[in-house]
Amino acid sequence: MSQPFDLPDFYVPYPARLNRHLEEARAQSRRWARAMGMLEGSGIWEQTDLDAHDYALLCAYTHPDCEAAELCLITDWYVWVFFFDDHFLEVFKRTGDLAGSKEYLNRLAAFMPMGDDVSMPEPANPVEAGLADLWPRTVPGMSHDWRARFAESTRNLLNESLWELANINKGRVANPVEYIEMRRKVGGAPWSAGLVEHAVGAEVPARIAGTRPMRVLRDSFSDAVHLRNDLFSYQREVGDEGELSNGVLVLEKFLGCGTQEAANAVNDLLTSRLQQFEHTVFTELGPLFVEHAIDPISAAGVLAYVKGLQDWQSGGHEWHMRSSRYMNQGARRDRPLGMSALTDLVGAKRVRAFTHVPYQRVGPSRIPELYVPYELRLSPHLDRSRRETVAWCARMGMLEPQGGAAVWDERKLVDYDLPLCAAGLHPDASPEELDLASFWLAWGTYGDDYFPVVFGRTRNLAAAKVTVDRFGACMPLDGTPAPPPANALERGLADVWARTAGPMPPADRRKLRAAVEEMCAGWLWELANEIAHHIPDPVDYLEMRRLTFGSHMTMSLCRLRHSKGIPDEVYASGPMVALENAMMDAGTLLNDIFSYQKEIEFEGEVHNCVLVVQNFFDCDYPAALEIVGDLMAARVRQFEHIVEHELPIVCDDFGLDAEARRDLDGFVAELRAWLVAILNWHRGCFRYDEATLRRHNPPRPFLLGGPTGLGTSAARLYGAVGW
Repeated sequence: MSQPFDLPDFYVPYPARLNRHLEEARAQSRRWARAMGMLEGSGIWEQTDLDAHDYALLCAYTHPDCEAAELCLITDWYVWVFFFDDHFLEVFKRTGDLAGSKEYLNRLAAFMPMGDDVSMPEPANPVEAGLADLWPRTVPGMSHDWRARFAESTRNLLNESLWELANINKGRVANPVEYIEMRRKVGGAPWSAGLVEHAVGAEVPARIAGTRPMRVLRDSFSDAVHLRNDLFSYQREVGDEGELSNGVLVLEKFLGCGTQEAANAVNDLLTSRLQQFEHTVFTELGPLFVEHAIDPISAAGVLAYVKGLQDWQSGGHEWHMRSSRYMNQGARRDRPLGMSALTDLVGAKRVRAFTHVPYQRVGPSRIPELYVPYELRLSPHLDRSRRETVAWCARMGMLEPQGGAAVWDERKLVDYDLPLCAAGLHPDASPEELDLASFWLAWGTYGDDYFPVVFGRTRNLAAAKVTVDRFGACMPLDGTPAPPPANALERGLADVWARTAGPMPPADRRKLRAAVEEMCAGWLWELANEIAHHIPDPVDYLEMRRLTFGSHMTMSLCRLRHSKGIPDEVYASGPMVALENAMMDAGTLLNDIFSYQKEIEFEGEVHNCVLVVQNFFDCDYPAALEIVGDLMAARVRQFEHIVEHELPIVCDDFGLDAEARRDLDGFVAELRAWLVAILNWHRGCFRYDEATLRRHNPPRPFLLGGPTGLGTSAARLYGAVGW
């Protein structure tokens, strides 16, 4: 049978190495699988299947340095997880038994106890038997934090199989962003990353495990593992098993292209995620260690973990090249990376991400037909809030020069018309509530404009970080007064915080403060990229854009209005997280479409999805615009799909009463209002049209000589910054 596409040349920057205890792990895996009931008689595997798949070879390649006992334990885990995948396919996916699969998955949580008591129910099948054996062999000696993270990734890997099954039953192919996010859970690479910690004997310190650099390392590792697997497994999954969760198929459907083109695009994204991993290691880990006072031994442990992830990538690739489980005919084994044409291509792509020429003339932003099928409602108090917002910004000092540079004046503020957005976000608000919502939008937009003008001009990332670190004091959780403000940003934040947090319970204050801090951390990420002149990786861009746009902050305010009858566990459920993320992405993509000229031509920005797509696909503005518009529509349709098909199941699973369901309906309605209000504001304000841009931005001064090319942006001298 011919292959559906030619495997591309892969970016594999680190050589694969083989653990010397391979044969011992092979023998142990056969004994263990038979003892757990996974071989003859299981209806899933025979020993010939296990031997052909050769999971011991996978583990020997992905964990080349661990001792024999550790390699055998890791191998048993991989035998278990692959058996689960095939068992779930035969018993539930092929039959479409959604109800039975939920009962089956719910029982597995009982085999991962978190306390010292590791008693478990009697296993009823080989999957339960395997987990009951593996858990007590693995968790001793590991911290409670590691256990919790590993158990969560294991639950995600198991439970998100329901998402795959539901899509198969409906014949639904996910959109690219949804697919990447869900594949991290069902694909199991975060679970593999947890086992890397175990194998190298070095846990990531709990105080940095949730930080952006460690999250990006885990997620970029995971995405690369999954995208690589999608290329090798396309024929088996899509052709033989009827799977719909495969990145090549996802891009085929989304881009409307052939299988070979989609496979090449998946490989490009795989390469981009690997380079994101490298970029994070070299630019973010050092500052992270300093910021959190990580001692040398712990830092060495984190670097051992990073090396373990790199070993996994190279070893996983080598195993895919050899395993009978996958399509690997014709894959290049004989071309050293340093001498391949791929090196030139990969290098060109990497360099292109750092050599974008800023301030290019791009003409007026082109606005296509946008899919926002919701009705706009506006508050009757809009005119009052327009007056109050101008007065408030003046009192806060936002209309005065800051740090030697002008950020806003009254004319700009009136043109931006932020109360128009608030009036759509909160059409039923009282006059005072609408004023407060407008003040929040004004503060967030001002901060977004402030950072590139004040800190981008001097390239002073350290000063910007000090500014962000001080924001926490402006948002006291205990109701005490904030310290005297040092500038307009602090004055404005302290004022809106005091107005908002007063009537809030402590838990809601913490949530809102965390959302504000996330947004401000996003501003630092943008500033760091601007200083490095780095166009972000597409996945990193979309995920960080939710923060920089203030999506979490404004949605937190919507959520708090409807949280009375809704448990926090509902908001943390997979469908609810996906619901919010889909709507956030629709809003940020909409903004990028409108702001393209403003950001590319007038501000020299690199943070715009149209530009990111242009850079990734090496295509022109119209082609990139079409992709971004299609992606925005796909995210809105995903939102609608979740509301119609997944939220009713969430309500039933959590046993929500009628009041809680009404609150949830209200929250969904506010998310719809959020998107249509943002669209109406972009259409109605004077912030993005060419005439206003030219009025607010005088001609840019002549560039005063200096070198050009990669690595020379710091040597350029401009007469002014902030246009």
